[in-house]
Amino acid sequence: MNATISGNNEKLTIRDARVVVTCPGRNFVTLVIETNQGITGIGDATLNGRELAVASYLNDHVIPNLIGRDAHRIEDMWQFLYRGAYWRRGPVTMTAIAAVDTALWDIKAKAAGLPLYQLLGGRSREGVLVYGHANGADIEATVDQVGVYREMGYRAIRAQSGIPGVKGAYGVGKGDLYYEPADGTLPTETLWSTTAYLNHAPKLFDRLRAVYGDEIELLHDVHHRLTPIEAGRLGKALEPYHLFWMEDSTPAENQEAFRLIRQHTVTPLAVGEIFNSIWDCRELIQHQLIDYIRTTVVHAGGITHLRRIADLASLYQVRTGSHGATDLSPVCMGAALHFDTWVPNFGIQEYMRHSPETDAVFPHDYRFDDGYLIAGETPGHGVTIDETLAAKYPYTPKQLPVARLADGTMWNW
Repeated sequence: MNATISGNNEKLTIRDARVVVTCPGRNFVTLVIETNQGITGIGDATLNGRELAVASYLNDHVIPNLIGRDAHRIEDMWQFLYRGAYWRRGPVTMTAIAAVDTALWDIKAKAAGLPLYQLLGGRSREGVLVYGHANGADIEATVDQVGVYREMGYRAIRAQSGIPGVKGAYGVGKGDLYYEPADGTLPTETLWSTTAYLNHAPKLFDRLRAVYGDEIELLHDVHHRLTPIEAGRLGKALEPYHLFWMEDSTPAENQEAFRLIRQHTVTPLAVGEIFNSIWDCRELIQHQLIDYIRTTVVHAGGITHLRRIADLASLYQVRTGSHGATDLSPVCMGAALHFDTWVPNFGIQEYMRHSPETDAVFPHDYRFDDGYLIAGETPGHGVTIDETLAAKYPYTPKQLPVARLADGTMWNW
């Protein structure tokens, strides 16, 4: 096929595109783009709890603009979809743009007969350090789960624990490897207590270091639940346990809020999984208020835009640490691993394993080995979709929980 393509002077154009919505254990949205030369590319378009909004945006507004266009003009297409829409940014728009961008990079790499990381500039590392999620209803259950991940070969593990007296604490799911927080047609309501959490979290990491010593990297997700000064207090309390990072410690709409956290702790800070563009993190990066930027291929405009974020971050010694929960399909994970394999200022990649049903719908060539994910050598990003199997799993409405304080006040999820 490669010889035929290289000897073909016919322009590579987009012939057709379609959206596939499937639910092999959880909902995924996938964009499939076909070219006149028979090369197909796919991109993840999943936005957890708002999947059909992106599907509609793609079907109604984006796909009609793709047909007949040059599939190689990735940058021009990105600018067309971003600047040309007038309504810029936002999770729905940027997820749709990311799906197109990822699919076009997949096509370009397949046309070249190369794995995607080669088109980005080649390898910067042999493997991508990843972390898994150890969750437990209490501290001892989390300690046990950290041991499970350690035995599986993980070198870095995120630890979350149930909190006494707090109903539905974040991170404590119904499963172990396949934790999925979206759990109901309407949002489940959980209870939150900042005081209980601040008193409890340091005890978890004190116990983990007592059991496992310093041989593993430990991470923790606060999930936007604290004010900046509360986050500073927690970071200070966690300093003796030298975490790899403390994630999403406060909402970041006000990027300046992280300055107050920075003044009170040297625990490394990570944020960005819900960011959609470089503008959401520009001040955080330029003022060195964070250590890791967690933007993703699927929610930050695709590989094209994520490269710009990473390049800005590299100027200020901020490293990447992309989100990688189960609400990102294997298509996004495959693309992310090629990005991670190339990006010079890589830090770590989150890796929540997908269920066997999901892996069957999305065959892929990446693999886990001794704490690292290895991007495959298949031309493109190495992930495909079995559309026949996908059709057997119809869309199932699911939403993320919400959190309230004891007095009924809505809080951050």
